[in-house]
Amino acid sequence: MIYMTYSAEAARARSSGQPLVALESTIITHGMPYPQNVAVAAQVEADIRDAGATPATIAVIEGRLHVGLEPEMLQALGRTPDVAKLSRADLAACLATGGTGATTVSATMIAARHAGIPVFATGGIGGVHRGAETSFDVSADLQELAQTPVTVVSAGAKAILDVGKTLEVLETLGVPVIVHGQDVFPAFWSRRSPYAAPIRMDDADAIARSHAARRALGLPGGQLVANPIPAADEIPAEKLAPIIGAAQAEADERGVSGKEVTPFLLERIYEFTRGQSLRANIALVRNNARLAAQIAQALRKVSN
Repeated sequence: MIYMTYSAEAARARSSGQPLVALESTIITHGMPYPQNVAVAAQVEADIRDAGATPATIAVIEGRLHVGLEPEMLQALGRTPDVAKLSRADLAACLATGGTGATTVSATMIAARHAGIPVFATGGIGGVHRGAETSFDVSADLQELAQTPVTVVSAGAKAILDVGKTLEVLETLGVPVIVHGQDVFPAFWSRRSPYAAPIRMDDADAIARSHAARRALGLPGGQLVANPIPAADEIPAEKLAPIIGAAQAEADERGVSGKEVTPFLLERIYEFTRGQSLRANIALVRNNARLAAQIAQALRKVSN
């Protein structure tokens, strides 16, 4: 039995048929320190409201799956130390044991499906890590996209990953990868990667129609929408490449592995770029939230 609680705002939107957009909670607990984490989360929620939809930040708090957080809950979560980071593998156990945890991409997708929310905005998805041919380090996000019918709006895969192999796995799993507004797949902090867009769509209406068509065909899984970071906020790929290489070499030298790899690399890149990577991350999350709200509105019209 799933113990699910809707925030007052999310419940009103749900009962009136207004579009909702799911948000993960790891940005609050694992992305940045308090109080900046709460301020950014609140800003992203406001961006969704301003774009005509209702935000629903997902988290597990004391064994209950919360769909939307009241302001005081957002504040409390942002202050809580050592919050569990929940993926598909951890979500049910956290609920069963009465724990508290922040949802990653895969866990947020699962929660969004159960809550009837078809659109989710995040920063970047996980994927195939560099050196995965020996470490077998592949994110659960990819399998989740293949089986859970949620459209995920991101700025592409995180640039610290092997983007080419990530795209290959997504193709093998049958996940549509839709690039918004350009012919090149974006690379998180950068607008461009070396890889062509598998599918290009230029507006939210087309993305919503694709989501609805997959549902009508009975196809499992969701869609990945890769939304390039705004040009004014990007870090060019040629500037990032040596920084990522240096951070990865340091991780290898220190023997960093498993779940510790991503946070280690992101912290070192933040230091190497003197905070520019975090500013870019905030900009791209806000940009994704606005597009997700547009897709949620368009999907509501298609469904009606």
